[in-house]
Amino acid sequence: MSRITARRRITAVDASHPGGVGRVDTVAMEEPLEIRLGGAPYTVTMRTPGHDVELAQGLLGAEGIITRLEDVATARYCAGSVMDDETGQPANTYNVLDIRLAPGVIVPEGRVRRAVTSSACGVCGTESIDLLRTQARFDIAADDVRVRAETLLAMPDALREAQKVFSSTGGLHGVALFTAEGEMLVAREDVGRHNATDKVIGWAMQHGRYPASGSVLFVSGRTSFELAQKAAMAGVPVLAGISAPSSLAVDVAEELGITLAGFVRGDRMNLYTHPERIVLEG
Repeated sequence: MSRITARRRITAVDASHPGGVGRVDTVAMEEPLEIRLGGAPYTVTMRTPGHDVELAQGLLGAEGIITRLEDVATARYCAGSVMDDETGQPANTYNVLDIRLAPGVIVPEGRVRRAVTSSACGVCGTESIDLLRTQARFDIAADDVRVRAETLLAMPDALREAQKVFSSTGGLHGVALFTAEGEMLVAREDVGRHNATDKVIGWAMQHGRYPASGSVLFVSGRTSFELAQKAAMAGVPVLAGISAPSSLAVDVAEELGITLAGFVRGDRMNLYTHPERIVLEG
């Protein structure tokens, strides 16, 4: 069975079948991932399995624990809490990932998470939201990238086409990293938009694009504070989404020099902060 999707029997009700009809439906998988640092528990997040090392590296970058790929010495899956019936030993469920940091890289006590992070919330497990208002290490305001409006407006369709699992389940968020010219560099899906963002940023770190200067981070839903914060920590100059941003996302983008676009769909968009990076007609 695929660990990205699962099949479940359902009762479907519609105009042709008002009394309901049984069929099999495809649903998106949601499983816990325990991230350990040097063998010690760090956090547990609910995610769609896959690209877990990217997720962990992106998360650690967003929280200011690592600043480059070399800050991670090793990343490996560990045996989980499920016991193997034959051996009586813990089995590898691929739901426990141990990250060993390079010598000299330490985790400040205030950054250790204390609770499970759900697929709906990327920051609720931290000590406080104020902790995530870390001064961004990159001078995003100095990024002079320009993106044509028609290029930005083409990104929702490109991301939607790349969301293969969404097509079969309708249950995953999508996030993609684009060049200023509209080339999609990477796209990731997950039950949590914050997880999908971490996977994209982790990919950027692995592929020498961290900081992600001169790029556009595009999200399939609303743009929250946590996504703006992750974009800021990764040095992303343009953050855009199909839906609305939150007030805190706008505040973070304004303060740190990020161009924030919302309701990017069809032939329209709203530019909330630093619109000078978007090249408009006329």
